Amino acid sequence: MKTREEIQSIAKQVIREERQAVGLLEERIGDAFSSAVEMLFATRGRVVVAGIGKSANIATKIVSTFNSTGTPALFLHAADAIHGDLGMVQKEDTVICVSKSGNTPEIKVLVPLIKQFGNKLIAIVGNTDSFLASEADIVLDTTVEHEACPNNLAPTSSTTAQLVMGDALAVALIECRNFTASDFARFHPGGALGKQLYMRVQDLSVQNERPQVTKETPVRQVILEMTSKRLGCAVVVEDEKPIGIITDGDLRRMLNREQPVSYMKAQDIMTVNPKCVAENEYAVNALHIMQQRSITQLIVVADDGRYSGVVHLHDILREGII
Repeated sequence: MKTREEIQSIAKQVIREERQAVGLLEERIGDAFSSAVEMLFATRGRVVVAGIGKSANIATKIVSTFNSTGTPALFLHAADAIHGDLGMVQKEDTVICVSKSGNTPEIKVLVPLIKQFGNKLIAIVGNTDSFLASEADIVLDTTVEHEACPNNLAPTSSTTAQLVMGDALAVALIECRNFTASDFARFHPGGALGKQLYMRVQDLSVQNERPQVTKETPVRQVILEMTSKRLGCAVVVEDEKPIGIITDGDLRRMLNREQPVSYMKAQDIMTVNPKCVAENEYAVNALHIMQQRSITQLIVVADDGRYSGVVHLHDILREGII
């Protein structure tokens, strides 16, 4: 067994090897890359990404990134393709073939069939003298000098280079399509990421009651309103618009006053000019406001400034937005 220092040294060496491999890619970005992006952008069908072995795993990730960023794509395993799955390739599709050597038996069978069908072929390949490179319409060179594996055998640096090249294509296409955060949200409706991109404040506040008092409401009634609505606050409203808020903190500060509580009204203890948030604002932005101001609730208002409700930190936490 290696010592901890030796293990850490191995890890750092792997990172250096793979960082170098990625760094070399930048020097190879040129007209071929631009042509590949233009070809993919103009594709009327899908982008079919094929590979075998570890390159197949990279291909599936590229497909996933394409699909989530506005480029319809599907994965084709090179071995399965020559045993029937090639039927998923349609005439308007563009094919990307990912391979380190570019000379595997499956690739040598698959590539001529793709060319025979008339589909355009982009190669992400680590050997520019390979069969795949010679047959492809566009070649994206992901050659690495050395794998991070000490035996220079296990795909490590090479698969990292393939992955980065795929990401570069995807991001370039995002820019070409003017793909926005709203577009991204349409493809990511589930989970915390999706909720950050589409959930609005009103989606949360509508589930809550609306604690409301006037500035003349006695403090005793204010406390009852806060207790019954269970949001830790009461909103002071005048002409349907919020003019103040009373929180648990305001009640605690009230007890330090010499004035008898029985004579106090809402206007005597409320915080004026309370922070509000528009009901159509993203919930994640409401969270940022709460964090910046160290508060746990926000008054929600409609477009015309009318009091609409309250959103609480617990509402956001419950939805798993953070």
